[in-house]
Amino acid sequence: MSDSHRAPFSVVIPARFASSRLPGKPLLDLCGKPMIQWVWERARASGATEVIIATDDERIATTCRAFGAEAEMTAATHLSGTDRLAEVAARRGFADERIVINVQGDEPLILPQSIAALAQALHQRADCDIATPVARFESAAQWQDPNCVKAVRDLDGRALYFSRAPIPWPRDAVPGSLPGEAWHHIGLYAYRVRSLRQFAAHSPGALELIEKLEQLRALEHGMRIHLLPFPVVPPVGVDTPEDLQRVRAALAPTRRP
Repeated sequence: MSDSHRAPFSVVIPARFASSRLPGKPLLDLCGKPMIQWVWERARASGATEVIIATDDERIATTCRAFGAEAEMTAATHLSGTDRLAEVAARRGFADERIVINVQGDEPLILPQSIAALAQALHQRADCDIATPVARFESAAQWQDPNCVKAVRDLDGRALYFSRAPIPWPRDAVPGSLPGEAWHHIGLYAYRVRSLRQFAAHSPGALELIEKLEQLRALEHGMRIHLLPFPVVPPVGVDTPEDLQRVRAALAPTRRP
């Protein structure tokens, strides 16, 4: 697709210093660069009009500005990265129809083309408020893991529900088999600014509090979420020391001298 037919979009990367398992996670070294720099570089390669790092910690902001990134200091009271996005969008005066992508600050292996594809998918779905990717599960064990979020779609590709439980449950299938409509949700989000503002204005609902899944707040309030199928589940982010070592190994060949 030519650049003239691509929707302009912004990327905002929420980055917090606090982490119970990996304190200071955005600043951890990955092959000579802080993790947040890898994420920023990949977001910039997506074709985004601008890439902004949103943080509540001056250490992160100072580091980001040193390697050339735009960093916005946001309120320390935000409960989620989405709230941080909404503050940046309001402060920057983004137009209602502007598309903003939430790229997590602990995803140094994210593919630039995935970010661009999600922005384009939301641009093409004027009937939807949010777009987020899904991919087929690779195993029944993954599908049954509560840390892997499941999504169910309608016939038009819109989300019906997200859950940590293995859904849809195949009542008549062999135990342990993987249903054909089992979709693995991937935590990358595209919002229209008006929808982002609407989402941030709502308090967490009952389903969100039960499942601990923020996207259920949108569904509870009648917002429409487009699920974009990806061919494979992207590389994992960094949540544990084991993830950190795995990502370091993956990035080592790309290290510059």
